[in-house]
Amino acid sequence: MSEVWIHVADFGASDLSRTIGLSLDKLGYTIRPQDACDKGDAGIVCFSEVSQPLIEFVREKASYNQRVIAVVDSRFHSKNSDTWTLLQAGASEVLSVKRSVEAVTKQIAERIERWGEVDRLLTSQMVRNNFVTESHSCKLVLRQIIEIAYFTNASVLVLGESGTGKELIARLIHTLDKRSKVPDLVVLDCSTIVSELAGSEFFGHERGAFTGAIGPREGAFSLAHQGTLFLDEVGELPLPLQAQLLRVVQEKTYKRVGGDKWQRSDFRLVCATNRDLTQEVNQGRFRGDLYYRIATWTCRLPPLRERPEDILPLANHFINEFCPSVKPIEFDEPVQEYLVNRIFPGNVRELRQLMLRISQKHVGDGPITVGDIPEDERSSGFTETNWRDSEFDQVIRRALALGAGLKEISQYASDTAIRIAVGDADGNLQRAARCLGITDRALQMRRANSRVR
Repeated sequence: MSEVWIHVADFGASDLSRTIGLSLDKLGYTIRPQDACDKGDAGIVCFSEVSQPLIEFVREKASYNQRVIAVVDSRFHSKNSDTWTLLQAGASEVLSVKRSVEAVTKQIAERIERWGEVDRLLTSQMVRNNFVTESHSCKLVLRQIIEIAYFTNASVLVLGESGTGKELIARLIHTLDKRSKVPDLVVLDCSTIVSELAGSEFFGHERGAFTGAIGPREGAFSLAHQGTLFLDEVGELPLPLQAQLLRVVQEKTYKRVGGDKWQRSDFRLVCATNRDLTQEVNQGRFRGDLYYRIATWTCRLPPLRERPEDILPLANHFINEFCPSVKPIEFDEPVQEYLVNRIFPGNVRELRQLMLRISQKHVGDGPITVGDIPEDERSSGFTETNWRDSEFDQVIRRALALGAGLKEISQYASDTAIRIAVGDADGNLQRAARCLGITDRALQMRRANSRVR
């Protein structure tokens, strides 16, 4: 059974906390104080009214990568809007005790067991071999992907800029799919399909179906039977092909080009695109009915600039892939600083290419040094303003438009930086202070005077 923490601070429902704790204990769960649990453990917080301290508590736990189940006794509280407030703060679930505590405890246990299985897969070698990440944002996406892949057969639409790893996600989904009986992922790049041959690519063809068809051919739908079909750059499909694809996705049947027999194919569909398909639908360039068929679940892979904590783990992964040796190859500090501050418009694909070039210059088993960085790359080094991009400007512009003043924006930016630094340091204030460039004492005072706890 999993370990669970239950917060016992006074949010107005201490009796409910004790009752749920006893019920979970009878089911075999280990109950601990929330301060004694690991960073990723799930927990429960009971409350009678939503308050600012409760919201900040949930937000802080969510920043530590912890799942929080918020439980309210509906006999004393019934404001539905508070459910959304807690979800926005980072709660994973909000439950209310309408009949019996036992019923809610059963719901809690079922969710914790599902999350525990997802987390075991997240840390498994199978997943780590498919997708390297240490960032909170990417782990949230991976949790979603793992749950969909392992517990459902639903179609998935993967969104993200070029080079963020969309095909890796498709391969991970295929690997985790318990129904799959096909060893390999079937990949079709929609941006390279020639219209005249598209039918053959998708459906296959019979002998003599057209000039040059000297024998029958299996198409993507046939090859993906009882497996996974990955349509990369699905937003590039022309409208006539979208109509043909819609029928197969709906009916799971098709005819080969030149054939008159209906074939059946049962496959999971994973699509990817760097386009905004909702905008494409609104402008008539993508069929709305197809969009809703392929996007049962949608996940967005963040670009590398939004997860800088992944740069060094990825760089280490690639350099040791290209330079296999008895002991892992490390990076000198100036090289680490260079990589973290470099901009990667091509995302992970560009970082991988850079590591390939560095590996070709590197000699021996010693650390990677600045001399291993190609000459034409050295102008891409450290600049103090790399983190201040257009997205940061948009956030500030939106805050100003909504009436926030300089004091409020500065306070929130400071609180957010402290919360992230403390969360990334697993609550270690000394490490967080070093990251923020302030003293331990200054960090303690700022936390005492802010809403961050």
